[in-house]
Amino acid sequence: MFLAWNEIKNNKLRFLLIVGVLTLVSYLVFFLSGLANGLENLNKEAVDKWEADGVILTDESDINLPQSTLAIGDFEGDGTDEYAILSQVNSIAKTDDIKTNVSLFGINEDEFIMPDVSEGKAFSKMGEVIADDSLKDEGFKIGDELSLSSTDITLTITGFTEDAKFNAAPVLYGSLETIQEVRFGDAAEQKDDQINGYVIRTDNLESVTVDDSLSVVSTQTFIENMPGYSEQNLTLTFMIYFLFIISAVILAIFLYVLTIQKISIFGVMKAQGISNSYLSKSVIAQTFILSLAGVIVGFTLTLITGYFLPAAVPVAFNYMDMLIYAAVLVIVSILGALFSVQTIVKIDPLDAIGG
Repeated sequence: MFLAWNEIKNNKLRFLLIVGVLTLVSYLVFFLSGLANGLENLNKEAVDKWEADGVILTDESDINLPQSTLAIGDFEGDGTDEYAILSQVNSIAKTDDIKTNVSLFGINEDEFIMPDVSEGKAFSKMGEVIADDSLKDEGFKIGDELSLSSTDITLTITGFTEDAKFNAAPVLYGSLETIQEVRFGDAAEQKDDQINGYVIRTDNLESVTVDDSLSVVSTQTFIENMPGYSEQNLTLTFMIYFLFIISAVILAIFLYVLTIQKISIFGVMKAQGISNSYLSKSVIAQTFILSLAGVIVGFTLTLITGYFLPAAVPVAFNYMDMLIYAAVLVIVSILGALFSVQTIVKIDPLDAIGG
């Protein structure tokens, strides 16, 4: 450690460049992890609010809520602690010059998936809805009348609730009758018993009894089968893994070049009786110091950036994940330094000094 630290102090600019590169790589890794978590939350916020254990959908829906169509009465709660009815439809809501994609949830007010109201009041009659509070940032407010695409029905916002997005779209909660009217229009009376699924709470999903045409899936499976959810997470995860590899390669190249430049010095040190083990430990210690410094600076920059980012940027930092990624970055950096260690071990003192 003594040799490693002294070399860093005597060659500050050279090693600051290495720390700078590692800082940028770690900063990108941490930011991508925050982006992955943020986008993940955008897809499942409303589902997490249910605090449910599973969802009942039709077999033919391929675990896709909008594609599932069943009737009230197809399930009577066998094997569950409690269950809730859910009707869902996607639309575009607009008021004045503001418009946005929304997901409408038709629910019964007395069931457990009814959200807590953070501002305003709950819906109480036909045409009233509770909106995700992110819509306030877009300019929507309590009392706004919303017109929807593909229907002449107008909805009125009576209140807001926190953290309610489904498949990246803000959720509007309304009565089952309201959403059925939006879904079916003039045919709503004939289809008033059609819903998209049941949300259930139970200690054992296998104990839930349903018809052969229905399937019971865990909440996590339901989330993972949302359109684009798995592909999005997989893409960002692969980007993070590739950055680990890039980090190891970059540091390996830097240290290898530095090692080649110091072959004669290492030769002299070996001739003086300094062991390969001591020199190897010095390189490993030096790598540890550089990578740790780069990771700490990158971590700090990420937190500062997150503080100043606008709410519209979907970034959510999971500090446990960030600590794990920090440890992985340090480890892969040390692995990259092993190429330099191998070079040092092969140095012949006579050849090095003679060269």
